[in-house]
Amino acid sequence: MKITILMEKEIRECVGLDEEAVEAVGEGFSKLSMGEAKVPPVIAVSVSENNGEIDVKTAYIRGLNNIAVKIAAGFYDNSLLGLPTGSGMMVMISTTTGVPQAILLDNGYLTDVRTGAAGALAARHLAREKIDTVGVIGSGAQARYQVRAIALVRKFRRLLVHGITAEHVDRYTAEMRAELGIDVVVAESVEQVVKQSDAIVTTTPSREPYLKADWLHPGLHITAMGSDSVGKQELDPQVFSRADVVACDRKSQCFRLGELQHALSEGIVNDDTPIVELGELILGRHPGRKTDGQITVCDLTGVGVQDTAIAQLALDRALEKGLGMVFDT
Repeated sequence: MKITILMEKEIRECVGLDEEAVEAVGEGFSKLSMGEAKVPPVIAVSVSENNGEIDVKTAYIRGLNNIAVKIAAGFYDNSLLGLPTGSGMMVMISTTTGVPQAILLDNGYLTDVRTGAAGALAARHLAREKIDTVGVIGSGAQARYQVRAIALVRKFRRLLVHGITAEHVDRYTAEMRAELGIDVVVAESVEQVVKQSDAIVTTTPSREPYLKADWLHPGLHITAMGSDSVGKQELDPQVFSRADVVACDRKSQCFRLGELQHALSEGIVNDDTPIVELGELILGRHPGRKTDGQITVCDLTGVGVQDTAIAQLALDRALEKGLGMVFDT
């Protein structure tokens, strides 16, 4: 038996946050909504003494050759050690034989791409067609990928950013200004970002809600992707009582790990609340945003179908290019 090992540099040559990646991830969500995917619960291990966590996610998608089993880590003090916050790898296992086919040593890169792709899908179906200002809370990797994702599906003139570490915010501002060629402004507060933006992404590992419902305004879209484990929270739960459309990547998972866990515990939402999943939006089963005046919110926790979809795309492209080291096991 042979197994292919792909390094991060090779994977980056094969996959980026582009329309093909967005379509691959969207197909994964569609298959989930059609009952053609199986997603087990996330395995999450907290390493609280080192401000870290390790998650294992996977999914079977009918029609794909492999299942990806992803091991991802987020250690939020790593910057003090000169290391990135996120890392990880994906193991590709044949859906025909169960034999491992490849190991993708992506160091969390594919997770960044597939998470950005989900943000693009959320913005495509929920943000207004015409927007002027995008806001982002945070200045890390996903603050970059989520804004790039919105830029794939919407044109905008200005980016507002707010973060807690001035050095990181300054670096982010310079990078995004050069990359996107737009006006990038540092906001003094989260409130300023919310009140002055047409679409917002929250990208922090916060465990205290900082985005208040009182700041919402007609036409606003919020993608909240920082809360992906028990206890994390960025939004005031009352945000969901103010929203006209509430969406998520997977309802059962968001009730356990996402922003919706807090809205559920406070009785703001329940099992009967009309919450639409991304797959339903993609398939056209739900219209998403209907008017420019609606307030829309999407809760993203990261679903295993994203990992299998993006990993299969990366492996297919790598094999086409003849990349990777092949070992006979």
